[in-house]
Amino acid sequence: MSGTGRAGGTGGTGVVRGRFAFPGARRGRRPQSVRWRLTLLYSGLFAVTGAVLLALTYALVADDQSPAVSGSGSGSGERPTPGEAEAGTGDKGSGPVVKQGAAAVERYVRERLAVQRNDQLHQLLIESGIALGVMVIASLILGWLVAGRVLAPLRDMAVAARRISADDLHRRLAVSGPDDELKVLADTFDDLLARLEGAFEAQRRFVANASHELRTPLTLQQAVVDVALADPRADAASLRAACLRVRAAGQEQERLIEALLTLARGQRAEPERESVDLAVLTAELLPEDGSGIGPGPGPGPRVDAELTSAPLVGDPHLVGRLVSNLLENAVRHNVPQGAGGWVTVWTGVVDGRASLRIANSGPVVPADQVGALFEPFRRVGVERVRGRSREGAGLGLSIVAAIVGAHGGVVEARARGEGGLWVEVVFPPPPPLSGPVHVSGASPRTPAPQTPEGLTASPSGV
Repeated sequence: MSGTGRAGGTGGTGVVRGRFAFPGARRGRRPQSVRWRLTLLYSGLFAVTGAVLLALTYALVADDQSPAVSGSGSGSGERPTPGEAEAGTGDKGSGPVVKQGAAAVERYVRERLAVQRNDQLHQLLIESGIALGVMVIASLILGWLVAGRVLAPLRDMAVAARRISADDLHRRLAVSGPDDELKVLADTFDDLLARLEGAFEAQRRFVANASHELRTPLTLQQAVVDVALADPRADAASLRAACLRVRAAGQEQERLIEALLTLARGQRAEPERESVDLAVLTAELLPEDGSGIGPGPGPGPRVDAELTSAPLVGDPHLVGRLVSNLLENAVRHNVPQGAGGWVTVWTGVVDGRASLRIANSGPVVPADQVGALFEPFRRVGVERVRGRSREGAGLGLSIVAAIVGAHGGVVEARARGEGGLWVEVVFPPPPPLSGPVHVSGASPRTPAPQTPEGLTASPSGV
């Protein structure tokens, strides 16, 4: 036998019998299509309500007991024959016989009416059931069409979303129509595309800037080595100087890579959680003056601090890097002490949250460019190549923003009208510390740092 018509034959040539399947339905599973599920839902609701209506109608009709024939009389005799009825009518003196015949006729009529009523109820039930079945089939068809019309905007959005790739994130669904749930869904998806477009653009810009920043020290190293090798009269002193320049370029590249790694570490989802006092960390990192990192070769700007205990829960290494970057940025982008340069640092608790405020003098920063300072490799008013060792790699404030975001805090920066910046970092409220915290190495020397409006902020943050 070839096994034709069976699910599988012994000879390996069996034919699997086909069977009809509704769209979206799978064997042994519920229908996967939303359109089919909506159709079943619509038809099911219609079938249930139709069955309830049919049952109520049948009950009301069956409960109607109004008699079709009214009359009185009782008797237990049998139904009279036509002969007996004629005999009774012919005999005027037989009153009881006439009454018995009338009662028999009435019983006969009632029995026939009851049989007819039962037949009518049965016929009503059958015809109503058939009508309900036909309407259920019609509801399946209508439900399928209505569900398709309802889901048509979703299909259009799905087709448009498939056409959007990483190279054309500027495209939008742009669904028009009433402000219903589908319009809200499309607008939400468009907002998501806008955020993705911004993130992709920032990533491309970051990769391009990082490539440039990493390529510049390598180009400098290669140029220095080529010049030294091309000089036939190079002596030990010139070669030593070339090696020192190559070493300085390597150190600059190492600092850049370390900053990139710190930025990546600050952007991770869950940093380590330990009890940290912001005042202690700031006191340990507070410079005595700005020598070596200031804007000029001489002594840097004056650094004043007022530190009070500010407990928080976070990664001590990342929080320390945050404070160090803010202090270094305030000292580096400043004016020398002889020209009136200053940096003020304040730590404390504002509304139960550990806060750090750093204000500094310096060149005037346009107010519309303050937000750009927190983007990687963004410098305001500084060329990329010139003075790189003095101006830094442009990652300090972006690292600060990443660390603050990883800890669930908020960083705010404002441009001072006289020049310089005012930066405030606020961390989430921590659990109570187990014991008192002693701040070492910090002695308040001036009042709290000034706000951009020139008002003095008290330690309580009011």
